[in-house]
Amino acid sequence: MIPVRRQPRIVLFTTPSCPWCRAVKTYLRQKGFRFREIDVSKDPDAARDMIRRTGQRGVPVLLIGNRPIVGFDREKIDKLLRIR
Repeated sequence: MIPVRRQPRIVLFTTPSCPWCRAVKTYLRQKGFRFREIDVSKDPDAARDMIRRTGQRGVPVLLIGNRPIVGFDREKIDKLLRIR
């Protein structure tokens, strides 16, 4: 029997006008990962939460588990999601 690996919780903070946000979403979808997208331009509480958690005011910010990744850093994403 092949062990099934559980997907970590993935949260992506975005805005509609952010090209890097679209790139991260496309990449995660291509790799078969589900994620929760939060549009911080429409949710001020979520924007404050993102800043509190990461110290970042810009997007995209990706939380994989509790580990933040700022920007579209494919190397860090691959490492945390164990993508080869």
